[in-house]
Amino acid sequence: MQNKKDRLVRGTALDGRVRAFAVRTTELTTELQRRHDTYPTATAALGRTVTAAAMMGAMLKGREMINIQVKGNGPIGQIVAEANAQGEVRGYVQNPHVHLPSNSLGKLDVAGAVGTEGFIHVIKDLGLKEPYRGSVPIVSGELGEDFTYYFAVSEQTNSAVGLGVLVDTDNSVKVAGGFIIQLLPGLSDEEITEIEKNLSSTPSVTALLDQGMEPEEMLRQILPDTEVLDEMAITFKCHCSRERVEQTLVSLGRHELEQIIEEDGKAEVVCHFCNEAYSFDKNELLEILNQAK
Repeated sequence: MQNKKDRLVRGTALDGRVRAFAVRTTELTTELQRRHDTYPTATAALGRTVTAAAMMGAMLKGREMINIQVKGNGPIGQIVAEANAQGEVRGYVQNPHVHLPSNSLGKLDVAGAVGTEGFIHVIKDLGLKEPYRGSVPIVSGELGEDFTYYFAVSEQTNSAVGLGVLVDTDNSVKVAGGFIIQLLPGLSDEEITEIEKNLSSTPSVTALLDQGMEPEEMLRQILPDTEVLDEMAITFKCHCSRERVEQTLVSLGRHELEQIIEEDGKAEVVCHFCNEAYSFDKNELLEILNQAK
C-alpha cells in the first residue's frame, strides 16, 4: 500500500456534464512532513491544502501556476501551497509543530489548527499581465468545505471537494488524497440529487484510500459512469536554487549587503517551501555585493 505512487486522474461523467478529479498524495505529504517536521494535526492541514493545490493545478495548462494561501486564526498560522499543470507541488505551514487533541469525532482537529475565521486566497499565474486573484472567507476550517465554498463563490462552479490525510500512530502519513466533483450546466434535478446521495453515502477519502482504492475507483464510488480522460504523476518539486537565492541577495541592495558583511560576515537563506539552507561566506557575499553595484 505505502509504495503506491502518487497520481492524479481527470475524468468526466454523465455525458460530460460532470467534471471530476481524484488524486493520491501520500508520498507528497510524507515528503513535506519530513522536510518541515510537521506534527500530526499540522501534517493533516498541510496535506489537505497541497492535495487541493495538486487538483487545481491540473485544471491549468502549459506553464500556468497556482498559489493558495490559507490564512486562518488558528495556531498553525498561514498554510501556503503551489502547484502547476505538470503535477509539481510544494507547500509549507507557518507553525509546523502544532498538534491538538482529537475533535468530537475522534479525528485530527484540522479546523482547530487552521481556525474558523480568516480567508483563503487563490492566485493563478495564467501568463497574463496580471494574475487572477480570488478570495473567500474560511467557512469551517476543515478545508474540504472551504474549497467547496471557494469554487461556488469565486469560480461560480458548484463543486464537491473531499480532502483527507490519515496519520499513523507513529506520526507517519498512512494515506492522503482527495477528489473534486464539478457540476456543469445541463444536469437535471434528479441527476444532481443522485450525485448528492452518492456523496453522502461515500466513506471518507482516507477510508477509501486505506482500503487500497485507486483515484479512479474513488470517483466511481460517486459517479459510477466516470470516464477517465487522462492521468499524471504528482511529485514534490521546489523551484529554489542557489542562483535564485543569489539574485534575492542582490535585490537587497548595496547598503543591506554591506551591513550583513560587516555585522555577520556570512549569510544563510532557508527556502520556506523545501527547508533547504543556502550558506554564503564572506568572499561569496563580497562577490554578490559587486553584482549589486
